[in-house]
Amino acid sequence: MSRHGFSKRSFLIGSAASVAAVSLPELARAAPRSLTAVLESEVVILDPHATTAAITRTFAYHVFDTLFAMDTAGTIRPQMVDRFETAPDGLAWTFILRDGLSWHDGAPVKASDCVASLKRWAKGDALGKMLLAAVTAIEARDERSFTIALREPFPLMLDVLGKPNAPIPAMMPERIIPAGEERIKEIVGSGPFRFKADAWRAGDRMVLERFAQYKPRAEKPDFLAGGKVVNVDEVVLKTMPDDATAATALVAGEIDYMQYLPFDWLEKLEKTQGLKVMALTGLDMFQGNFRLNHATGPFADKAVREVLWKLVDQTEVLQAIGIPDRYVIKNCPSFFMCDAPFSSADGASGAKLAIAEAGAALKKTAYKGEPVVFLTVAGSISQTAGAVLASNMRKAGFTVDEQVMDWGTVLARRGKKDGWSIFPVYANGIDMMSPLTHFYIGNNCVNYAGWSCDAVITEKLAAYANAPDPTTRRRIAAEIQVEAYKDTPSVMWGQFSRPAGYRLRLKNIVQSSFPIFWQLTLDA
Repeated sequence: MSRHGFSKRSFLIGSAASVAAVSLPELARAAPRSLTAVLESEVVILDPHATTAAITRTFAYHVFDTLFAMDTAGTIRPQMVDRFETAPDGLAWTFILRDGLSWHDGAPVKASDCVASLKRWAKGDALGKMLLAAVTAIEARDERSFTIALREPFPLMLDVLGKPNAPIPAMMPERIIPAGEERIKEIVGSGPFRFKADAWRAGDRMVLERFAQYKPRAEKPDFLAGGKVVNVDEVVLKTMPDDATAATALVAGEIDYMQYLPFDWLEKLEKTQGLKVMALTGLDMFQGNFRLNHATGPFADKAVREVLWKLVDQTEVLQAIGIPDRYVIKNCPSFFMCDAPFSSADGASGAKLAIAEAGAALKKTAYKGEPVVFLTVAGSISQTAGAVLASNMRKAGFTVDEQVMDWGTVLARRGKKDGWSIFPVYANGIDMMSPLTHFYIGNNCVNYAGWSCDAVITEKLAAYANAPDPTTRRRIAAEIQVEAYKDTPSVMWGQFSRPAGYRLRLKNIVQSSFPIFWQLTLDA
């Protein structure tokens, strides 16, 4: 089945650079087979364990590798792992790595590296913390194998180790892992592309070159799993903050791929010879959210947060952005995506635009006109979404301080518990359609920007993880949603598709909202 069909959903329910000497004949060869891509934003954070930002995940899947990975059917398959064994009582797992794996610095991948990587990643990830709670030890057995011992069975083991949700459990050499919570200083992975540190120009471009020593799996490539065969010499990630400039470059052939096409260009681009618009549906759609700061400021008050449900109309927001109806699911009330396994309207009865009612409700709270610090990304569709809500908030009696900046600054600002109240953002449907992976529900009561913490949700997340069957999980997911509407970790501003575009010289490109640059080939 297609990755956009039921098969993936069924899964989610159930479960520094060296220069080589070259000869004269080699110097006479054609220029490197290179493609230039403009992604959703510049890659600012290179540490795959340090953020949930999707752009870092895209970078990570090319430069780093994972023990397991998801295929188009939603099945978790071995990636760096060759095989694994499970004890009859479910309390011990043994993982054997594939032979011949190497880091980009030439050192062999060892089981001890993977143990160190897992421990580091799990400390900062909601599912990773759930795994650690069940673990008694994670230890290397020899250079190619390691074990995970459990105090109780953990049915989600493969789901967690192969999850595509950021931060992904990327593997890295133990020697580059810093003490404490510092980010890695050296970017060394074992993935199909190598980060060229000497070619990185912040604000301009980043270059990923084919890692010649990468050993692909023998199977055919299949979404994030299978053999990641690279048929290009390099991928240049060009920074173009202005969408119109990037779209013009795409039409002119100056770039080959643009992750997010501007909506007001779609009709023109669909008719442009030599271009293909990648219209994505299903779980490759996106969910927009206003993330609220529960730690400090006006939204630390639950009653004030609840007022926002009467100030957002998804149709109003999506029309302001200019998203054509064919790329929209109208008025989706579900935290876990519409037209998806956990779709539900439970708890959503009060989520209807009613500015006068919102103003009356706000007057009954303890809110006294404190500024709502509203962070938005300049020139983005989320900035437009934020402007719509900010206008409605002012009409209801809020004092709103809109602050416009780049996405990297938002990432830095949101990491602090004070100095901000709310920001608009959107995320891939694969991230948002399960209680355990939804950024603002799965990260309940953990050190995650926004710091929402609801005891009922914590209890129900544990019940969901241990549910014996899909029917029970659906029921618990609906109960979690009801509680989320009360606690308001975020407010949805719409479900929509963001079409990508590429030149027809790119062949066999994976049709996905995840930019993937292995498998594809280039025409001259």
